[in-house]
Amino acid sequence: MAGDQVTLLNFWASPFGMRVRIALAEKGVKYEYGEQDLRNKTALLLQMNPVHSKILVLVHNGKPACESLIIVQYINEAWKDKAPLLPSDPYQGALSRFWADFVDKKIYDLGRKIWTTKREDQESAKKDFIDSLKLLEGELGDKPYFGGDTLGYVDVALLPFYCWFYAYETIGNFNIEADCPKLIAYCKRCLQKESVSKSLEDPQKVSDFVVMMRKKLGLE
Repeated sequence: MAGDQVTLLNFWASPFGMRVRIALAEKGVKYEYGEQDLRNKTALLLQMNPVHSKILVLVHNGKPACESLIIVQYINEAWKDKAPLLPSDPYQGALSRFWADFVDKKIYDLGRKIWTTKREDQESAKKDFIDSLKLLEGELGDKPYFGGDTLGYVDVALLPFYCWFYAYETIGNFNIEADCPKLIAYCKRCLQKESVSKSLEDPQKVSDFVVMMRKKLGLE
């Protein structure tokens, strides 16, 4: 929509912010980017998300939308003329929402358990993490993307975690590709899309950030 004012309030390492960046890139939406200091939140962030007072927030013509999957759905509906992210079929749409929710409840939560716990306490989280990735791998099958032939909602939900995998592997001392080769091949293939590659952060930079956070938590 011409003349739209779009601002993304985000923290660079957030996989949730990367979701929104991919969705905006797929739709060709230009936006201003407002990097946030999580320890010193801006007045704009507090104003636009008074309920949770946290990133991430998309501000569209002065109106805020919060929570990454809700924002991605909003972007899909607000800019309908290009690159649909959710299928029009109600069942396929419900399936996409189910797997995106699975990513939040399993991949994010278990990944967080890996990097926020002591090494001796990581084994069960690592096993559950790999098991969850294997379920996703099974759902992907031989399709180019989770929804079929074009990048969609589940891809947008999952792909940002790919640049966190190196941190999980380094801290947990395991290899994701050894257990889930098809899923890693899919991630690498998706990185060939500019909307994905330009929206994801460097895995080494993410890993350095995670190591720093572990030190602050007294885990290193």
